[in-house]
Amino acid sequence: MRISYKCDYALKVLLELTLSLNKGVVSSQELSKRLDIPLKFLEQVLADLRKGGFVESRRGNIGGYVLVGNPARVMLGKVIRHVDGPVEPIECLNAHYRNCRDIKSCVYKKVWGRVNKAVTDVIDNVSLEDMARDVRLTQEALDYSI
Repeated sequence: MRISYKCDYALKVLLELTLSLNKGVVSSQELSKRLDIPLKFLEQVLADLRKGGFVESRRGNIGGYVLVGNPARVMLGKVIRHVDGPVEPIECLNAHYRNCRDIKSCVYKKVWGRVNKAVTDVIDNVSLEDMARDVRLTQEALDYSI
């Protein structure tokens, strides 16, 4: 599995919106500045996230973006699959795959299945809220040590 820059940015945007959840909307310009993402590329990422139902945009002078739904229910795997597509390391793991002559005797399929299970066990069980909690704990530790 390889995460694209677009997906990496999408995850960072969603985390930033999770951290800003009770502070109102965040403009694309502000997100661009905070996350060091080129504005043009960020706008593409936000459009994709809006299409996926992860964010909502608000228009006007005080417009911007907000997270849709409960961040504890938004798993990283769902975002990754929306932005980058399937996470399986090889196509033959798909139950509908029929293009391999060795599909029944392939010794590698079991290995790729284990790799896939390891990846999905992580990304499908880590939420945006889990990530935000980690950020808050790290920030508290930094604030305490200063």
